[in-house]
Amino acid sequence: MLLILSHENGDFDAIASQFAAHKLFPEGVPILPRRVNRNVYQFLALYGGSFGFVRMEDWRRRKVDEVVLVDTQSLPNVRGVKSDVSVRVFDHHVPGKMPASWAIHYQSVGATTTILTEMLQSAGFTLSPEEASLLLLGIHEDTGSLTYDTATARDAQAAAWLMSQGGQLNIVRRFLDIPLTEAQQTLYARLQASAEWLTLEGQSILLATAQAPPHFDDEISSVAHRMRDALVPDSLLVLVELTQHVQLVARGSTDQIDVGALAAALGGGGHSRAAAAMIMDATLAQAREKVIALLPHVVKPMVKVSQLMSHGVSTVSVATSVADAAERMQRLGHEGYPVVDDEGQIVGLLTRRAVDRAMNHKLSDLTVHQVMRAGHVVVHPDDSVARVQQLMIAEGWGQIPVVADTPAAELLGIVTRTDLLNQLSQPVQPTRQPDMRRLMAEILRPAVWQMVQAISRVAALQGVSLYFVGGLVRDLLLEKPAVDIDMVVEGDAIALVQALQARFGGDVRTHTRFGTAKWLTDAHVWQAVAPNLTQDGVPDTVDFVTARTEFYARPTALPEVARSSIKLDLHRRDFTINTLAVRLDGAHLGQLLDFYGGQRDLENKLIRVLHSLSFIDDPTRILRAARLEQRLGFTIEERTAELIGDALPMLARITGDRIRHELDLALQEAAPERALARLGELGVLRALHPQLRWHPETAVAFDCALALYQDPRWESELRSGDQVVIYFILWLLPLPLAVQRALMQRLRVRKTTQEDVENAGTLLRALPQLPPNSPPSEAARLIRPHANRARVLAAALAASQAAGEREAARLIGRYQQVWRHVTPALNGNDLAQMGIERGPVLGALLQRLLAARLDGLIEDAAGEREMVRAFLARQSAEPGDTA
Repeated sequence: MLLILSHENGDFDAIASQFAAHKLFPEGVPILPRRVNRNVYQFLALYGGSFGFVRMEDWRRRKVDEVVLVDTQSLPNVRGVKSDVSVRVFDHHVPGKMPASWAIHYQSVGATTTILTEMLQSAGFTLSPEEASLLLLGIHEDTGSLTYDTATARDAQAAAWLMSQGGQLNIVRRFLDIPLTEAQQTLYARLQASAEWLTLEGQSILLATAQAPPHFDDEISSVAHRMRDALVPDSLLVLVELTQHVQLVARGSTDQIDVGALAAALGGGGHSRAAAAMIMDATLAQAREKVIALLPHVVKPMVKVSQLMSHGVSTVSVATSVADAAERMQRLGHEGYPVVDDEGQIVGLLTRRAVDRAMNHKLSDLTVHQVMRAGHVVVHPDDSVARVQQLMIAEGWGQIPVVADTPAAELLGIVTRTDLLNQLSQPVQPTRQPDMRRLMAEILRPAVWQMVQAISRVAALQGVSLYFVGGLVRDLLLEKPAVDIDMVVEGDAIALVQALQARFGGDVRTHTRFGTAKWLTDAHVWQAVAPNLTQDGVPDTVDFVTARTEFYARPTALPEVARSSIKLDLHRRDFTINTLAVRLDGAHLGQLLDFYGGQRDLENKLIRVLHSLSFIDDPTRILRAARLEQRLGFTIEERTAELIGDALPMLARITGDRIRHELDLALQEAAPERALARLGELGVLRALHPQLRWHPETAVAFDCALALYQDPRWESELRSGDQVVIYFILWLLPLPLAVQRALMQRLRVRKTTQEDVENAGTLLRALPQLPPNSPPSEAARLIRPHANRARVLAAALAASQAAGEREAARLIGRYQQVWRHVTPALNGNDLAQMGIERGPVLGALLQRLLAARLDGLIEDAAGEREMVRAFLARQSAEPGDTA
């Protein structure tokens, strides 16, 4: 027999989930909890007869083979249910400790009813209005009518389907908003009288305690909801002393307080926003002390301004003209600047709107002081996010400067409205934060990890912020090997590298204009920073660059750069997965920065462009997207694919050198055929030339070419970079000659590569023209003039073609392995001694001797001499014979 069970003190989510499970498993018996909430009791009193519920007291012991458990992970005590029964759990609470044999169906939604409603919808069920209304009550009660942060789009979609099935919102209102009983009103008054406000990590916590009225038998949760709605704390903790225990009812409205963890520590359960626990063997006062002692462990540290702000903030002077400010905003894309006076103190905020209005009114000569929003609105690094929000609302400033909490009030950074909204809109269940220290320690070579820590300490002493950024961080999170050490500095990168040189040695190369520096690290440097560790595979240099932003004067132009904060430095990058950064200096070592959702896209395996004009600014990013997608096994996000299609015409404006560089990088990949095939799918190849395609046979030809290069009989050697050139040539060779030449001109291909293409193509076109059964000498005559690389390329491409076209590969292979080693036994001196005059005739005769050897007409020197004597005899008889 199958039973369908839920938790005690059943609410609408529990009861509705039981009913939905009964629809899905009609052989099961849904047994009501011993106690249900008053609003559930009232609903069932009116409509319960149509749902098939069995009251616990009416259940008679029978053998139970299986239990479907909904909205809880604790098996209630029911007659006939043994501890080893088969259990299937449907729940929206995060899975806790359960027997390994239990099957758990967990979904991160606002109500368990949602999970089961989706199953009903998928299975094609239809519901009566009463049934749909019960399920609608389950979703609305547990999601606060879709207003709680735990509510999801899936909850709303399930509710919409239930309404389409006849679910009635008037029934929802009637049973979710019932008045308190007289006993509940008494309890409410006692709780309100005892309420005390606690503040922890910037969070307001309302703790209320009371003894229940005599014979109290109502649910406490309804009272708690009324208090929460009336007093609006960040978290409400209600402790009620009952006859045999103290009952905790906890409700939260922010992610900083996990009331589920609090209840679990006291033997109860729930989720982060709603939980309960029965505290046994404790008085009300003792229960209160337990709760207060646990609070520091369940309240997350307050998010401070220092965690949101961008460093390296740009300012404008009060004396700056509106025209100069407008040009600067246009060039750098900033929406506003803090305004400082001659002493560097904040005196206002200049917004783009104010500048645009002044420019439209032909007032470009005005000073910033005349159009700015005046005021000294600032925050300090240790201020809370709530403080920033209050100031933005009260003052109307979209950017708040961050200053040191010192008499000098030095400008440290800025917090923007976007920073605040990103923080406030973080999901209820945020992306799991990886342990970047552990990843660096495990993935970087031991000596390199020691080097990073040494640089971290020096950066902290220098007072600069130091970061790993981009692809290195991406690869660390993907747990891929990382060798090169490139770092971004918020501050003076050159000064940092000079401090490293002074401490550990080595040499330094700097570029003052761009704020970059290269630290050349020899064996002595590595011994100083990583003594007793192997130096195998460590880099010879460490590159440092000052954080910078960039702007494009026009589409497809190369960017111009300016110094900026790490946030703006990351904003100039191509894809979200390349915008991640890890802070490295001092105590911040290992802090992951994710301003643009890179970690989310990394987990979802998506290539997402950072902004809609990214491909317009730099169309080569299109090629990069395909290459990165195929290397990582990711998918180009749908909107990004649309933007690629829109930007394809812009490739015509890009220089051939830049496109060829991106193609070279694609050809260097471990599986270049995947990247090139994807470029074909995206329309990139057609944009480069209407007849350019990717053919899978090219990959086969490339493998053939590598095999030939590795065959000692071909006496060919691969130099650095040869593989890219070989792949490129093999890709072009099947194209018509005119297309080959047009592409090589467009891509500015080197002259030597063009010659290789021409030679290999000539050979491929000539060999098939040989008549059937042509002697070897004829094939050798065509092959011999071409360089070794042209022969390899032609043979490889021919070998990859259809069977009828492989004869050319066989002939070239025969030439390389046999024919080219065949030479006449006689040489020019021998022929001269036999009476052949030196000159063209002698050369022609040597070629006839070679051809005869290749064709098997003669086999030794004696045969060759006989052939020469025959020639001399003919020449005497017929003086015009020229061999």
